[in-house]
Amino acid sequence: MATEHSELLDLFLDSTWAERGLSRNTLRSYRYDLMQLAGHQRRAGQSLAAASREDLLHFLAVQLQSGRSPRTLSRYLSSFRQFYRWLLREGRIASDPTALIESPKLGRGLPKALSEQQVTDLLEAPDISTAVGLRDRTMLEMMYASGLRVSELVGLELASVNLNQGVVRITGKAGKERLVPVGEEAMDWLRRYLREARPRLMGGRDCPVLFVTARRDGMTRQAFWYAIRKHARAAGISQPVSPHMLRHSFATHLLNHGADLRVVQLLLGHSDLSTTQIYTHIAREGLKQLHSRHHPRG
Repeated sequence: MATEHSELLDLFLDSTWAERGLSRNTLRSYRYDLMQLAGHQRRAGQSLAAASREDLLHFLAVQLQSGRSPRTLSRYLSSFRQFYRWLLREGRIASDPTALIESPKLGRGLPKALSEQQVTDLLEAPDISTAVGLRDRTMLEMMYASGLRVSELVGLELASVNLNQGVVRITGKAGKERLVPVGEEAMDWLRRYLREARPRLMGGRDCPVLFVTARRDGMTRQAFWYAIRKHARAAGISQPVSPHMLRHSFATHLLNHGADLRVVQLLLGHSDLSTTQIYTHIAREGLKQLHSRHHPRG
């Protein structure tokens, strides 16, 4: 039965990737979620394809009792919907067991952003006298200057950077390409990294990836996550800092300084303007606090 589950998942993921061009991270998430359900079904002596509405509700109830958050349950259900809709289209099942299951109600939290001073402190934290420190400073500058996703930043290749025009070509979600301006400050750091740090890290070897490690291969998302946490602590920032927080800060600070929402949407690579609009709430809160601190009747 385990082999049957695995083969069915492989077919589903291959088909989904071909039809929708989803990222590898999304496909890995689908596989993980569905393997959890497959294990639940196997323990009940049933196959994954034969799961009923009651089976899915029981699985979700068990997850809730074990401490899973509503957001995680919602993600599970989203993965299940994609899978059972595909089975239905393929004629492998007669009805979709997820059709009458409602998603958990989620409050949409505001993304957290650093203040402009905190960003400055973070950018200045790496020790740029070392090759690794200069690389980290450049990556931080690039992320804050462009609002790249961490996967886009670590996946950048040398061929995607135009030093003369000050832009990078990004392949984002669903394989969509966009050109993102980086700004002269970040480009100066990038030129310095390419001139001073990258050759020392690579030791004469070749690698198509822009940002590399002392092991002479590309940076991973996890490695950059660790680096940004380390530099945040060195900068005296007490709150947990993630790469995505720099992306949030990029968008928020642009809007605080009068940028047009649709321009920010293009820079972030959002397909839907409503995804970008959440940043207007953060910008509005920042302006309220500014007014409260500095206006005589605030």
